[in-house]
Amino acid sequence: MKKILFATSEAHPLIKTGGLADVAGSLPKALAELGQDIRLIMPNYQGIKNEEHPRYICTLRVDNRDVNILETHLPGSGVIVWLVDYRPFFDFPGNPYVDENGNPWHNIADRFALFCRVVNEVAMDRAYLDWRPDIVHCNDWQSGLVPALLSLEENSPATVFTIHNMAYQGIFPSSTFHALNLSNKLWHTDGVEFHGMLSFLKGGLAYADRITTVSATYANEIQTPEFGYGLEGLLSHKHTVLSGILNGMDLEQWDPAADPHIASNYTARTIKQKLVNKTALQERMSLPVDENIPVFGLISRLVEQKGIDLVLACLPYMVKLPLQFVLLGSGDKSIELKVQNFAHLYPDKVAITIGYDEQLAHQIEAGADIFLMPSRFEPCGLNQMYSQRYGTIPVVRKTGGLADTIEDALPHTIADGTATGISFNDASPGALMEAIKRALILYETKHFWKKIQLSAMKKDFSWENSANQYLALYNEL
Repeated sequence: MKKILFATSEAHPLIKTGGLADVAGSLPKALAELGQDIRLIMPNYQGIKNEEHPRYICTLRVDNRDVNILETHLPGSGVIVWLVDYRPFFDFPGNPYVDENGNPWHNIADRFALFCRVVNEVAMDRAYLDWRPDIVHCNDWQSGLVPALLSLEENSPATVFTIHNMAYQGIFPSSTFHALNLSNKLWHTDGVEFHGMLSFLKGGLAYADRITTVSATYANEIQTPEFGYGLEGLLSHKHTVLSGILNGMDLEQWDPAADPHIASNYTARTIKQKLVNKTALQERMSLPVDENIPVFGLISRLVEQKGIDLVLACLPYMVKLPLQFVLLGSGDKSIELKVQNFAHLYPDKVAITIGYDEQLAHQIEAGADIFLMPSRFEPCGLNQMYSQRYGTIPVVRKTGGLADTIEDALPHTIADGTATGISFNDASPGALMEAIKRALILYETKHFWKKIQLSAMKKDFSWENSANQYLALYNEL
């Protein structure tokens, strides 16, 4: 049994802004179920939603500040969560990274530097908790200074650092390094210094014993200039300790056989019931009810990373084809306006919902025939996994986790029963349009289509699978 301290800036369902929270809410539970002694540590934000009242454990003196540690549990599990409670930093409305008006916290470097220092104290068993981890597992830039701080300690635990998205690096001016009162031993080109700036992310990459990211393809991509954001040289240098482990998905929350949000539950055996969900989706979105017209779904942040610009370029051609398009998402205001204009011009073809609606997200996964996910980059991605489980065929760009979770429908993969989606290579409107046309041709060939649906629904995207791979990695350490 390993003792694992899992450091994260967010965890579902306590607080969530993105995919990191899904991982931090699921992976520790899966590791606990494999018999590991895992504790999660995160800041005690005002926005945390928790029915259990946290109990006070101790007070630490860190960087001339008195910081409390509170204890609670991950809802629906026995996993202990330690909350780093320092009100002058965390007791404000907003989320972990921005205030209630959407502006980044002015003292965000101070906040997460203090968090990292507390993790370091807990890891070295200097927090009166009588518990010392074998491994400290850090996630994204917010906990990137932890491996750096632990490198200054004697007999420190092993460290694992997971990159969920290289695009976010926690970069600050050099003056911030000095203001944070960090050891000068860390300030050099092989340390936290990055082109004269302080990089929290580089602290994690430079000092961790093992680096992981959330898919095998993304692990290769981040060693190239296109995806490495200036750190590709360091990642290539550390390639022997870098690996990709796919995220799992929440099989209880996303299960067509028991999903409370959808019109009719179904399994691979009763896939005909999917049609009831399609009809319900068409009715809800005020589209003409027609079982023969393929419905394309898209649930996404409306930003360039997600390839929304490619979809916008294709929409004038898509509306001339026999299909319907349903979109749920929010993001770039100019993109929101453009997609809404298409819905006004083609109300029988295009239905747009700006914002996020959990119930509608489930209804789109269950009711759509085809799911669009043309991301420019996608470290792991979850919607393509949800889609396959719901028998909704994903059309994806071959990048990151999308490349690792979809088997392209080609004559030989359809024949041998391994095809589960449709993928294309270039991030161009032409390549996406060809993939959409390919989906329409396959959709018309009902026996092929059903074969692909059933193959997709059989795939195993459980967290247990991922947790076993992390456990193997911990055991190597």
